[in-house]
Amino acid sequence: MIAKGERRLPLSQQFSPPPAQFATVDEVTHLLLQDAAMLTIISPAKTLDYTSPLATQRYTQPQMLAQAETLMQTVRTLTPAQLGSLMKISDKLAGLNAARFTEWQPRFTPENARQAILAFKGDVYTGLQAETFSEQDFDFAQRHLCMLSGLYGVLRPLDLMMPYRLEMGTRLHTPYGNDLYAFWGDSITRQLNQQLQQQGDRVVVNLASDEYFKAVRPAALEGELIKPIFMDEKNGSMKVISFYAKKARGLMSRFIIQARLRDPEQLKAFDLEGYAFAGETQGRQGRELLFTRRHSAISPAL
Repeated sequence: MIAKGERRLPLSQQFSPPPAQFATVDEVTHLLLQDAAMLTIISPAKTLDYTSPLATQRYTQPQMLAQAETLMQTVRTLTPAQLGSLMKISDKLAGLNAARFTEWQPRFTPENARQAILAFKGDVYTGLQAETFSEQDFDFAQRHLCMLSGLYGVLRPLDLMMPYRLEMGTRLHTPYGNDLYAFWGDSITRQLNQQLQQQGDRVVVNLASDEYFKAVRPAALEGELIKPIFMDEKNGSMKVISFYAKKARGLMSRFIIQARLRDPEQLKAFDLEGYAFAGETQGRQGRELLFTRRHSAISPAL
């Protein structure tokens, strides 16, 4: 809370990143630790955007394409009717996704694919607003943000991806088992640990949905796990309201990226769109940070 008459500095001044430094070979390890921050995990979205102008021209390739190609060999055997039944989607959507699976190929270019952080559109990504990011924001996000995916496993923000729909909870039978959790096994956790090791990150901020985080093995993660929880006032009590909670996860991700947060204690300063830190508890898998918002703080435009 801000005391009456107190002036709050802009986020960029509250949590300014350290100045750029040039490393000698002997300083690499030191600088890696200095750059250590937190690895934030979010979910993908069903809605995709492959037409709006791009906020950056830079891109990378997904790191788990071999597994995605294996999954494609399975889904391509399904008819549109089978896809519709499996995914519980309309005939129109089933036909669209059957065509996407047919056209999919593991050689991604800017002509047939788009950076994941700019392709996903939905409540989380409405809060994230990646289309407004600077190149410096994309740099930080690329190192410290990951998106979980039913098809691609783990995506970094600038990883190209072709359009798809394959939710993590889909009960798709593969040689590894009866659903995607069995298919991915512990490979997603291993990939996240590799990301943690590469950046020297020591904290994992779980902003993913339960459906997607179920693909992660928390006990095997090589970092402290922190889960922010967002509650809004409804009928006089605080509740998790799905739409608002999803958008808040995107808002928190943007807050972390644009303020270059490195310490989990800095998460408690999150105050975008009326949220305020309300306390923390120890959950089954790690620390849980509670953020609440009064009904009067919700803008009619939200």
